[in-house]
Amino acid sequence: MDADALISCGAMTLQFVAEYWRSIEKRPVVANVQPGYLRELLPIEAPEKAESFSSIINDLESTIMPGVTHWHSPNFYAYFPTAVSYPAICADILSGGIACIGFSWIASPACTELEAIVMDWLAKAMGLPEFFLSTGNGGGIIQGTASEATIVALLAARSRIFNEKKAKDPTLTLGRLLDQLVVYCSDQAHSSVDKAALIVGCRLRKIVSDSDCVMHGEQVEAAIAEDRAQGLIPFFLVGTLGTTPTCAFDDLVTVGRVCEKEHIWMHIDAAYAGNAFICPEYQHLLNGIEYAESFDFNPHKWMLVNFDCSAMYLKDRTHFIDAFNVDPLYLKHSFQSSAPDYRHWQIPLGRRFRSLKLWFVFRAFGLDGLRSYIRKHIQLGEHFTKLINKDERFEVVFPAATQLGLICFRLKNTPNELNERLLKALNDDKRIYLVPSMVKQKFILRFAICSWLTEEKHIEFAWNVIDQVATKLLLSK
Repeated sequence: MDADALISCGAMTLQFVAEYWRSIEKRPVVANVQPGYLRELLPIEAPEKAESFSSIINDLESTIMPGVTHWHSPNFYAYFPTAVSYPAICADILSGGIACIGFSWIASPACTELEAIVMDWLAKAMGLPEFFLSTGNGGGIIQGTASEATIVALLAARSRIFNEKKAKDPTLTLGRLLDQLVVYCSDQAHSSVDKAALIVGCRLRKIVSDSDCVMHGEQVEAAIAEDRAQGLIPFFLVGTLGTTPTCAFDDLVTVGRVCEKEHIWMHIDAAYAGNAFICPEYQHLLNGIEYAESFDFNPHKWMLVNFDCSAMYLKDRTHFIDAFNVDPLYLKHSFQSSAPDYRHWQIPLGRRFRSLKLWFVFRAFGLDGLRSYIRKHIQLGEHFTKLINKDERFEVVFPAATQLGLICFRLKNTPNELNERLLKALNDDKRIYLVPSMVKQKFILRFAICSWLTEEKHIEFAWNVIDQVATKLLLSK
């Protein structure tokens, strides 16, 4: 394929993508296939001879698309949003086309420098503390996911505590220390915290949240005291801003004060909710972030930036460089002391030119456009809440979630089993798609505004589906 062929094939690809977006609302939101469906449609061995690009594109609709769940359908209300926009798609094409691997400044200076700049732009737009800016001892880096950021922060915290203990006891080994280390999080924290502790090899203690699903400093302090009394070493805590089940916010002020007093690294996971902090009216939800050593959220959830783009901020980058610095001769260069090498801030060596996506989106939409997009989703959530509140059969549970566009609801005064049947009936109906959660012994249905195509008419359509399915279910009870 030469450059002219690239233009022709690229046009076919973009045509397919454009037609996909035009038709997405008409497609069934969930893939209606069984495991193994694709093996029946594709050859059992790779082709020996080259095939035309047009034949590959033509096969997409009959083979791949039947197995796609359409996350950007306006009828998809599950999980949380996963962002997309045409400018971000174009930036991804450029990232693939330029194809640099920006593990160090010298490997591609623009890749490193643009990332530092746009991450500073984002930090300033959100009102983050100045210590997270690249002009000081901290800085921002684009990780793949919030889960990856939690592991990276945990490894850096482990390195810090090991170095501190090793300075006092030169005979100490990491294996011996791991037996004593304790990680803390709320019982509402994302499962990625469990996985991070499992990978790193530390104990995990979950703090019981209150009736509003909030973790408070008093409970954290009591747990730390118990663990220290047993000879354990508390060293890391994950605070959540916007939990997955109910979008609850941990009490960062009281938790942060405990972490500061007890010399515990506080990492903040704001995967979804963090996006809203570009809106001034939601920045008060960041209260307590001044106690954080690291902070992460996903622009690829709600800021019109395609996956993968997780924005992680560090208070002191030296802790990460100390933890991840492996410096063979072939990676050294003469500018190491004057420019960041992101390979020292992450687990992998290689990295894509992901900052192009942020740069394109910031310029194509402006902060005003991004704020308008987030506010629109929140308003759509408020509209759905009003529809639920008008129906005495239903109730909104954990209403604080509605402030950022997540609505948790269930049938009023009914057992969990009936709400489970309602969810199954809704998803079997296939006109909309929801997922549940079990919170404080209550089975709830989660309704998240996910697609950039969603309008008020789609919210009303979804409510009509819920009304019809619930009516049928209750009549057959």
